[in-house]
Amino acid sequence: MLPRSRTMPSRIHHGAVEERHDIRHYLQVEVQPKAHIETEATDPQASYSNCFDDDGRLKRTGNFWTTSSHIITAVIGSGVLSLAWAIAQLGWVAGPTVLILFALVNLYTANLLSQCYRSGDPVTGQRNYTYMDAVKANLGGKKVIFCGLIQYLNLFGVAIGYTIAASVSMMAIKRSNCFQKSGGKDPCHMSSNGYMITFGIIEVLFSQIPDFDQVWWLSIVAAIMSFTYSTAGLGLGIGKVAGNRSFKGSLTGISIGTLTSAGTVTGTQKLWRSLQALGAIAFAYSFSIILLEIQDTIRSPPAEYKTMKKATLFSIIVTTTFYLLCGCMGYAAFGDLAPNNLLTGFGFYNPYWLIDIANAAIVVHLVGAYQVFCQPLFAFVEKWSAKKWPKSDLVTAEYEIPIPFWGVYQLNLFRLVWRTIFVVLTTLISMLLPFFNDVVGILGAMGFWPLTVYFPIEMYKAQKKIGRGTTRWLGLQILNVSCFFITLVAAIGSVAGVVLDLKTYKPFKTSY
Repeated sequence: MLPRSRTMPSRIHHGAVEERHDIRHYLQVEVQPKAHIETEATDPQASYSNCFDDDGRLKRTGNFWTTSSHIITAVIGSGVLSLAWAIAQLGWVAGPTVLILFALVNLYTANLLSQCYRSGDPVTGQRNYTYMDAVKANLGGKKVIFCGLIQYLNLFGVAIGYTIAASVSMMAIKRSNCFQKSGGKDPCHMSSNGYMITFGIIEVLFSQIPDFDQVWWLSIVAAIMSFTYSTAGLGLGIGKVAGNRSFKGSLTGISIGTLTSAGTVTGTQKLWRSLQALGAIAFAYSFSIILLEIQDTIRSPPAEYKTMKKATLFSIIVTTTFYLLCGCMGYAAFGDLAPNNLLTGFGFYNPYWLIDIANAAIVVHLVGAYQVFCQPLFAFVEKWSAKKWPKSDLVTAEYEIPIPFWGVYQLNLFRLVWRTIFVVLTTLISMLLPFFNDVVGILGAMGFWPLTVYFPIEMYKAQKKIGRGTTRWLGLQILNVSCFFITLVAAIGSVAGVVLDLKTYKPFKTSY
């Protein structure tokens, strides 16, 4: 049986409220017990039951491996497929260099952010369950609203980007089979709308999983799938390089005058494309927006930040290795003509079955990644609604639905309706704006500086009381300002790409 959602208040069965000792923690994250005696500071969980953590919530069960799977699922997403294109815009020198720099920045700021999970003492301090809670505890004021707006808008955008990416891979499978049956005579053009709707229906079902900590199994499956299609893409790239008997590409990236599917590349377009590539690479590492939500699933001892630090290091090393291999081999295989989506660049030729397996793995991965990113947004809305209307049966009541061979599912009507509306809305917007690369670039630019760099640095300075003008303060400010300008130019490049796409765009009539 699925355990009860931690975002909901006390249960209501037929109008009767079932009191729980931890109801305050569903509605007031600020109220938490403090460690008063020395023995509790040494062993903070000694006085609590085996069922509840030190904050009165159900005991967390996450560990190094589940945490790593969440991070890998979040990081190795659809972004990996656009890295060959991104490196093609920047060239052999700047492309890999930028990729490694983004990895180092993300690793450093993620470690800063993980230390903000608890306020005060890193072992017994008050827990900050979400990114917004951490900003409220450390910075406060209007920055909390700014953080929430950016974070949840970004999560909403990720859902759109993943819907687009999943439909592209689903169509690639269908077109591959069509191409094989016709012997290459039929171009097999088709609309993406039906595939987006199919993906949306699947997500409506999976979105009924109540809590983030209950999607761990889906996250592990998704992480395995990410390695599957990344390895397939790498293998296909190596095969194509071997067939070409040479490495394509140049030191400075795509050449002015190159004829692409979008037309001839001009000097201005090369600039826009290079800036857009920065956004694509930034999106490829966008997991900081859910880092604290992932950390809130980790059991302790040891302290949560220690497990998160190890998991982050492991995950970023693994993902960066795959990124370099897939991105660089894709560029070596296609050169200036590296496709927006690496797997679609291999066409529909043999071994078409391997390309089909890789695209199927992408779809399965994106089903899980969608949930990993959207669960924090679901929890935020449901927690706010429960606090706003605590006596509403629609919002707080749960009904036991027996499911054969499964157990009992706790059905909440508000969760069912609101999450379904959310998925329907993201699907409709995906059908309206099916620009995969440009959407990826805008999402990366929008979330990178504020959520990956600015807030972690500002909270760390406030928590550690780093004085203005000190060497550490100066170093953090240089990193902060540098990343701000990278975000700014990446956003400009991605918006320019959308403007170009809109010139040939017809709503709901996009075909491939």
